[in-house]
Amino acid sequence: MEAQVIATKENVSRTYMLKKGFAAGFPIMLGYMPIAITYGVLAGQSGLSVMETTWMSVLVFAGASQFMGVNLIALGTGAMEIIIATFVLNFRHFVMSLSFMNRLRGIPLRWKAPLSLGLTDETFTVSALHYDRADQKHGTWFYAALILTAYTSWVGGSFLGGVLGDIIPDQLSQSMGIALYAMFIGLLIPSVKKEMKVAIIAVIAMLINYICTLFMATGWAIVCGTVFGGLSGVLLLEGDEQK
Repeated sequence: MEAQVIATKENVSRTYMLKKGFAAGFPIMLGYMPIAITYGVLAGQSGLSVMETTWMSVLVFAGASQFMGVNLIALGTGAMEIIIATFVLNFRHFVMSLSFMNRLRGIPLRWKAPLSLGLTDETFTVSALHYDRADQKHGTWFYAALILTAYTSWVGGSFLGGVLGDIIPDQLSQSMGIALYAMFIGLLIPSVKKEMKVAIIAVIAMLINYICTLFMATGWAIVCGTVFGGLSGVLLLEGDEQK
């Protein structure tokens, strides 16, 4: 009898954490859905099938990289250039994963691997706001629910966008191409508000990208702009970090 009571309490505890994780991930789901649909439409315009569009979201799960990937595919960029460009763009995920795993140091490896693969800018930010869950019993279920909520909405929205790409009017689907630039601007503005040097870094990256497009392929120009723009950020922001 006592064992049954303990088991029931553990199940309730897991259920509680799952509900809290879903509640924390629900705003992310609302934000991901329209962006994922836009990605699906743009992927279809780039020549990807609905299956290819959906599987990219299943395997990659990185909005900025997927937008950039389908944009480079549409430009006829080579596979190696796309791989390097997305790798550089997503390099920050190494830092986020290390920070996230540092909070979950005591959990087994079978939890660490899938949780780290589910990190995005948004899930990492929300998980950081709920850092106390890591010290609570069954806290990993909270993070699992948070990530799965964001993940399923992104994959589902990508599939829906791939299907709707053949239905919605051409003018509307073509206008969705601006979503790529709007998303990056939306990510940039909050950082610029906090530190104007970030705007200088962005301008340097754009200039490098423009200059490189004059004598090399678009994909490699993006790689150079990302790498050297990032290096300029290290130099410009180094003094601020030491203060």
